[in-house]
Amino acid sequence: MSTTVDKIKKIEDEMARTQVNKATSYHLGQLKAKLAKLKRELLTPTSGGGGGGVGFDVARTGIASVGFIGFPSVGKSSLMTGLTGTTSIAADYEFTTLTTVPGTMDVHGASVQILDLPGIIEGAKDGKGRGRQVIAVARTCNLIFIVLDVLKPLGDKAIIENELEGFGIRINKKPPNITLKKKDKGGIAISHTVPLTKIDTDEVKAVLSEYKMSNCDVAFRCDPTIDEFIDVVEGGRVYIPVVYVLNKIDAISIEELDLLYKIPNSVPISAREWLNVDELIETMWDRLDLVRIYTKPKGKQPDYTAPVVLKRARCTVEDFCNQIHKDIAKQLKFAMVYGTSVKHSRGQRVGLDHVLADEDVVSIVKQ
Repeated sequence: MSTTVDKIKKIEDEMARTQVNKATSYHLGQLKAKLAKLKRELLTPTSGGGGGGVGFDVARTGIASVGFIGFPSVGKSSLMTGLTGTTSIAADYEFTTLTTVPGTMDVHGASVQILDLPGIIEGAKDGKGRGRQVIAVARTCNLIFIVLDVLKPLGDKAIIENELEGFGIRINKKPPNITLKKKDKGGIAISHTVPLTKIDTDEVKAVLSEYKMSNCDVAFRCDPTIDEFIDVVEGGRVYIPVVYVLNKIDAISIEELDLLYKIPNSVPISAREWLNVDELIETMWDRLDLVRIYTKPKGKQPDYTAPVVLKRARCTVEDFCNQIHKDIAKQLKFAMVYGTSVKHSRGQRVGLDHVLADEDVVSIVKQ
């Protein structure tokens, strides 16, 4: 393990010494690509250490999962117990939680799985402690809550972000709009629909050369950094929304609380006094981007008690049918939809490809 770490250090030192200019852009591009490959090597478990480890393989339940990550003793376990009723041992000493503790909670009719991940430590991405398994579970979550203690400096925030980024988790970002097509011959062809201000063609070619990609078409529909381009070449990146949960506000002044609200994507709370947790739950709902669809049996009133919950990214009438039973879509003649996704307030006939909106009411008419 130390040899890979040593190589990474050597490249980082060389990059720090190299002046950034047109003449060095190819060389720096190669160094950055080498660095990305070495980091991947570091993060890929070697033989014998492949599994998630005791307590880390969690059966998935609910429509979505939210992972709680934070340093030990920031109040993750107390918050989880309050939200889900699942007891995750809480104590005033570090490293209380040693396995992933799952729980579920109901948010606006949707069953959401909450995963209390063991307190991570600096150096997790380098294989220290149980950090690797913790972050491997975090990679599969739909949303991450980074729980921070407001009494400790927000340096903790930077350390956790660095750990997650080092593990291929991109926080509050969208995947870069870059397409990469390998071909048999013809060299490298680079096209872009927007001006490239943060990366030049030499750097692009240097990265591709390092990955032994000598024949490919690269199309940029965004203005990425070289790191974002390497992410596309490397693959294996996940793009996850993150909310910063700033716990223990019962221990600070109103003036200090005003400052906390200036941190983007954050919700200040007190798990102990149960302050502002409602806002946290609403933020969770918004960031999970879920849609509630109500059913209306023929000739009856809509059932508002048990919505069918779908992810907004996959939210057609066909998805709605499949969520209820896989055979319904095959038997569908049409669906009557009432709500904001249709033009007529008295309902509208639609087919399987109609995209539904939150709180639409759907009545299925079979053939």
